[in-house]
Parts: sequence; C-alpha cells; structure tokens
Amino acid sequence: MKSKCIKIIRYLLFALAISMQISCSSPSDGGDPTPTPTPTPTPTPTPPVGKNEVDYWLTKGDQSVRLAKQNKVLTFGTLPNTYPSIEVNDAQTFQTIDGFGYTLTGGSADVINQLTPAKKKEVLQELYGASETSIGVSYIRISIGASDMNATPFTYNDLPAGDTDLALSKFSLAPDKNGVIALLKEILAINPAIKILATPWSAPLWMKDKASFVGGNLQTKYYEVYANYFVKYIQLMKAEGIIIDAITPQNEPLHGGNNPSMVMTAQEQANFIKNNLGPAFKTAGITTKIIAYDHNCDNIQYATTIFNDAGAAPFVDGSAYHLYAGNINALSSIYNAFPTKNVYFTEQYTSSDGNFGEDLKWHLKNVIIGSMRNWSKNALEWNLANNSSFGPHTNGGCTTCKGALTINSSESFDRNVAYYIIAHASKFVPAGSIRIGSNIIGNLNNVAFKTPAGKKVLIVENDGNTNEVFNIKNNGKWVTTTLDAGAVATFVW
Repeated sequence: MKSKCIKIIRYLLFALAISMQISCSSPSDGGDPTPTPTPTPTPTPTPPVGKNEVDYWLTKGDQSVRLAKQNKVLTFGTLPNTYPSIEVNDAQTFQTIDGFGYTLTGGSADVINQLTPAKKKEVLQELYGASETSIGVSYIRISIGASDMNATPFTYNDLPAGDTDLALSKFSLAPDKNGVIALLKEILAINPAIKILATPWSAPLWMKDKASFVGGNLQTKYYEVYANYFVKYIQLMKAEGIIIDAITPQNEPLHGGNNPSMVMTAQEQANFIKNNLGPAFKTAGITTKIIAYDHNCDNIQYATTIFNDAGAAPFVDGSAYHLYAGNINALSSIYNAFPTKNVYFTEQYTSSDGNFGEDLKWHLKNVIIGSMRNWSKNALEWNLANNSSFGPHTNGGCTTCKGALTINSSESFDRNVAYYIIAHASKFVPAGSIRIGSNIIGNLNNVAFKTPAGKKVLIVENDGNTNEVFNIKNNGKWVTTTLDAGAVATFVW
C-alpha cells in the first residue's frame, strides 16, 4: 500500500512539472518568458469646455487694462444662479444710431498734419478704419470758420473794418484748405460714409452788432446774406468732395464769452431758420439737415421755442446738446415732447487736470450710455487732438481741453481718456445700429444695440466701488461675468 501511494505521488509531481513547463514556454520564442501586460487605468472624464459665445473688451480706471480683448470663455446657458441680470431685449427698439466721434478742430488738423506721412496714415487708419486694430470712428464735427481750438479766430469772409460783401464774392475756404479740408479728404478716403456735422462759432464781424469775435449778435439786416453764407459753404465743401450731413446755426448760442462766439437767442434762431436759412436751403436744393440749439442740457425751452414755431419747425431735423450744465435726461424730455424731432449729443470735453478713472466713469455713464438711453442719435467728445501744451487755441479759448490724442512729435502720440470713451462704442456700434432694450441694475449702467450685421452689443460701466458679478441675459439664456469697480466693458455676441 505504501509503495502504491509513493507511485501516485511521483506521478502527480511529474504531471505538475510537465504542466509548469508548458505554461512557461512558447514554441515561437524558444521558451522565453512573456511579460504580463500592465492594466491601462480608466481616465477620469474632464468636463467639456464650452465654446465661447461672447467676446468682450475691457478698460479699467487704473489704466492697467485699456480696450483689451479678454480671454474668458462666456457661454450662454440656463443653470440658475442668484446674481442680478441685465436682460437684453431684441424686441424693444429705439433710435437708429448715426455714429460716435470727435470734433476735428483746426488745431487738431494742425498737430496731426505735423506727423510724418507714415505715422499720420497709421493714426487715421486706427481712428477711422474698419480693421481689427481700428476703433471705427463714424462721425465728425467740424467748425465753419475757426473754433476756439484754432490758433487764431477767423471766418470765411473776413473784411477790413467798415467793408461789407453782400454778394459774398470774397467768400473763401482758403484758411482751412491745407488743414481741416486736406485732412478730411484723407479721412474720407478711409471711410467715405462718415457723417459730418458743421457748426459756426461766429458770423463774419461785419455782420455782427459789435466788431469783435467775442460775443455780439447777428444783425437782422444780414440774416439773408448769412443764410447764403451757409449755402455757399455747403456747396464749396461739396466741390471739394466733402458732403456736410448736418449743420447747427450756432455753437453754444447762449455763451458769448468764448473766442470766437456769437449770441443767438431762441427767437432769433427761429426767425433766422424760418425766414432765411430754411428757404435758402430749399431754393438751392440743399438737403443738409438743420439742427437747432447745440448747447447745454439745462435748457430745453430753446428748442421748444423753435419746434413750436410753425414756420421754423418744418425746416428743423432736431436739436443738439452739451452737458456742461443740466442733466442728460433732458434729451428724453425734449424727445417726449417732440417725438418727430431727432436728438443729438455734440460736445463734451475732458480736462487737462482730470483723472483718467473718474473721467472714464462719468463720460461713459453720461455721454455714451446716458445720451443713448435718452434717444440721441450720436455721441461726440470734443477735441480730437492737441499738443502737449493743450494747444493750439485762440487767445481766450479753452486752455484745459485735452484731446483724445496728444501729438508729442512727428513720430509720437498718446491715447488719452477720450479716445477710450468713444472707442468703447465706435469700435462695436457702427452707423445704422439700433438701440435695443436693456435694464439698469444697481451700479451697472448699460446700453444695448443690434448692429446692421445682426450682432448684439452691450456696453456696461460699473459706477460702484466694488467688483460686481452679474448675468447678461438674452432670449432666455445667460452668461455670468464680473466687472471691476470703475471699469467699462463692451460685450459682443
């Protein structure tokens, strides 16, 4: 029995050995061991990154960021949150926009024309072009004759004391030929569709009741010849290839202390328009718009007087405003009273002693967002460019008006706060855009538009002292974003 058990054990050991030899060898590799494969770990799924649906550009009050496109991904969704929402309503439409820009003063032209040809071309393309690096300025205001931001005052019909020229035979654009007019031609080559508003600071002295560029009134006996002065100006500018879209009869007609300047009361302007300027335009076949007033928001009675005048009103397209006094809401007051008349915002300056952050906030809140939310068809800052001494300007003209650009040399210029104030609108809201509905929440002043290409644009200014988190809601979906205190952002989708 013992012998039998030993044989069984030997047999089992032999079988086990054969089995182990077979399992550890391979007929193809001569028996080399095959490594056991290492298991591949299952990857942890990464949440998908949403496709960016909203581009936005930012400027901060501390100047650390200036009109810079941001990289944050903003994707519309419906995940609930507790943040307040700015709701953009495409179905609610308001005025059509004519454009955003600056006044191209004679002084602006002088300093820009001092740049080298290459540098001037670069500057004009940046201001008026349509490329990614341009800010797309779409509206220009110019002076008929000199403004106070010219080196010296002049008109287009200056005569020796005691002379008159009722036929305007000595009318000449020569004082501006090499300055504003030459520069306008270069701008029009870049943007032929740009709108131009022209405004006189003073009539020729021989037409006034005082022989001074400062103050005085237009004499009634010269109303007809002064109307023809406008006609001749528009016709000769057209001959230069420059179409004047609109005029105002007088810059700041209630301020006679500037150099140059002229006083024109509301009743005087109504009489001039209905008896002289309007009929002269009609006779000459001129379609240039006549826009009344062109002064501060503290007075809506001036335009009211003209719009209530049955003879003057049919010739007048609307009224224009500045904001050195009053409240921007005055534009809605005049629009609501006369909804067939357009509203324009034509001037606001930034000061040489101003603060970038404070000016950015105030002007975006009032000049851009405020004017647009109160029916204005345009928004213009004042002087386009000057030198480092804030000139040229007349003796008695503005000594603290800071241009959107400072021209330092023939090869160097700086972009100032007014550049960014306008750029946050002009770069993204072309002429022909329509303002659409949006609600103001807390400190987040805002205005929305739909462009001719169908894009939505929302300009937001954080007027508070803390960072704000908020939603931008449109068509039932929203994105969540933030805006620093004092910062401005333009969102496009």
